Amino acid sequence: MKDDPAELAEQVSAVLRHLVLLLRRTVAGQPVTSQQLSVLGSLEAGPRRMTELAEEHAVQLPTMTVQINRLADAGLVARGADPADARVRTVELTDEGRVRLLAVRQARIAHLSRELAALTDEERAALAVALPALAKLGHR
Repeated sequence: MKDDPAELAEQVSAVLRHLVLLLRRTVAGQPVTSQQLSVLGSLEAGPRRMTELAEEHAVQLPTMTVQINRLADAGLVARGADPADARVRTVELTDEGRVRLLAVRQARIAHLSRELAALTDEERAALAVALPALAKLGHR
């Protein structure tokens, strides 16, 4: 099993899907969608170009524009201009956006902490050992 990348990929995909759904349930009922929260997370390090956001989230620019418009209407992001090129529009978190992102992250971590507490010490240790490999997958 662990030597067959295709079989392992199928299992990792299934597990990740369930984990994503678990995390989404922690913020169900929020006025901001999971996709919008993901965009807010992409802005945490600072202003980004719209084209970069669209590429990172694997959507077309018009789709990202709709998401940004909704976030801007909610006061969670603000538009700006790229100092190197005034034609380029950037997007950044507002203070309210940063507060909302932190609140969601804290809710997700609290929920996940409760789930992890139900595991055995050995299961938690196995997850800790697997984290570097999982992180490496996400950065290729």
